[in-house]
Amino acid sequence: MFSIFLICSLFTMPVDSVQVDSNIRIYTTESQSNVKLEKSNIVPTFTSIQQPKEVHSGIFVNPKVTFQTFVGIGAALTDAAAETFYKLNKDQQEIFLDSYFSKDKGIGYTLVRTIIHSCDFSNESYTYIEEGDESLESFSIERDLKHRIPFTKRVLDVATKDIVVYASPWSPPAFMKTNNNMLLGGKLKKEYYPAWANYFAKFIKAYENEGIPIWGLTIQNEPMAVQRWESCIYTAEEERDFLKYHLGPTLEREGLKDKKIIVWDHNRDLLFDRASVILNDPEANKYVWGTGFHWYEDWKDGKPMFNNVGKVATAFPDKKLIFTEGCNEGFDINRIQDPKLPERYAKAMINDFNNGTVAWTDWNILLNEYGGPNHVGNFCFAPVHGDTSSGKLLFTNSYYYIGHFSKFIRPGAKRVSSGTTSNRISSTSFMNQDGSLVVIALNEEEEAVDYFLTIGDKSTQLKIPKHSIQTIVFSDLP
Repeated sequence: MFSIFLICSLFTMPVDSVQVDSNIRIYTTESQSNVKLEKSNIVPTFTSIQQPKEVHSGIFVNPKVTFQTFVGIGAALTDAAAETFYKLNKDQQEIFLDSYFSKDKGIGYTLVRTIIHSCDFSNESYTYIEEGDESLESFSIERDLKHRIPFTKRVLDVATKDIVVYASPWSPPAFMKTNNNMLLGGKLKKEYYPAWANYFAKFIKAYENEGIPIWGLTIQNEPMAVQRWESCIYTAEEERDFLKYHLGPTLEREGLKDKKIIVWDHNRDLLFDRASVILNDPEANKYVWGTGFHWYEDWKDGKPMFNNVGKVATAFPDKKLIFTEGCNEGFDINRIQDPKLPERYAKAMINDFNNGTVAWTDWNILLNEYGGPNHVGNFCFAPVHGDTSSGKLLFTNSYYYIGHFSKFIRPGAKRVSSGTTSNRISSTSFMNQDGSLVVIALNEEEEAVDYFLTIGDKSTQLKIPKHSIQTIVFSDLP
């Protein structure tokens, strides 16, 4: 099966780690060639700005106008990812860790999501307690000690000090739910609100006792989706009330008030509605760090609702926005080189950041050669797949496209004002704390595009190949 994958790039060190002295560096990835995060030898010359013609494509950046502060980019460390990791050869495990989490050798992820007991990307459904144990006396994360916790520790050992970990549940234990099943939706019974809130606190403390600091958590993964896997339904009012009467006070009482609480954690379509119900309530609002969202439902009609992200940013400027999950569904080996797969990532990241998002989380960081393991057959793509028969890694184009953001935009960066003059390219820009400016350009066209890049009052002309992404890094402003 994996012989088909050989058309993807497979390197012992998949990204450029060479330090460059030039003030301007241009990196390019082409989805239909072997050019992957390749540094150009061309050093552009900036001259005084000239009014471009309307037929020209251009990116205009005004570094003097800044917006939200960047937190990080990363992915989920699921059971599936952990189990696949430990089926890799030892040398491939080291390559994997460096490729994702080293800033110099890889793409420098600074954000990871973990799961609270099982999800669809586990081998089976399980919890941390015995069924029916409302007092939680049997609570134990022993099962996670086999794969997920040691995997997470390996990640933290390689990652920079900026990395943060947040957690999400897919379902309470079956006895706590109206359908007596962890799968197929159902709701959390009101009499178990206190026990479920205590479950969060026990999880956080158990993981921190293992040396894994928990930065934050979401209340419920996809609270409006009845899935054939672990799922649980909350209306906006139910999520609000669970937060303000139970979860928020419980974390405060347990000395965990510093944890960042993220509401919604579902698609962009209902993002503004859910945020409005919860954040307009002062008693709920005080516990909320931000609102999380996914990309699934609103992408099906080909019209992602990026404007809903901006509406929440405008309505609640004191709260954060975080993309908590997205992947290319329906794993199919024959689509592995489809340029739409990495372009979906880049398009979403550019638009979400331009609408105020501070952090962006991919779904499974690693899956096997079949897009799993998954206990309900919900197989998906990941940026990196591991062949469990050979023990080797394969890097897809999505890995490199995400890397055009995560390697160069660092925690603490500020998004700066930018815009384009043509729909042929899309772009976003950030200023790092060290003063370096990062400009990202995406070309989804079937042909190369010539474009003007203007920084302040200086301009230059560049070319971006067909179906490609570029990152331009300025050590100093032109």
